[in-house]
Amino acid sequence: QDELVESGGGWGQAGGSLRLSCEASGVVLSNYFSNYYMSWYRQAPGKERELVAGITTTGGSTDYADSVKGRFTISRDNAEKTVALQMNSLNPEDTAVYYCQAYGINSRKTFWGQGTQVTVSS
Repeated sequence: QDELVESGGGWGQAGGSLRLSCEASGVVLSNYFSNYYMSWYRQAPGKERELVAGITTTGGSTDYADSVKGRFTISRDNAEKTVALQMNSLNPEDTAVYYCQAYGINSRKTFWGQGTQVTVSS
């Protein structure tokens, strides 16, 4: 069974840092991880899910929401089948459940992780 498992969420203080990680497993994701565009989304209470950051299959290009530019960094390790989100200069508005997403550029399949809670206190 293919799945994405996030880790690294928890509590952070305003101005602090947290690092999220997402590991892919399963026949499809493990063998074809490098064919998947990887993204991090987040959903705050009462709000719609929003794209936070994305990274191309080779890691050569990244994209960020305006609200996190200059503070968050997405990276991937295709050999380890992982994608990470380094979050610096946290603020309470970053409080949300963070989800990892894989989108197959050839298969057009989408996989979602179960989400990890990030709570930032002021």
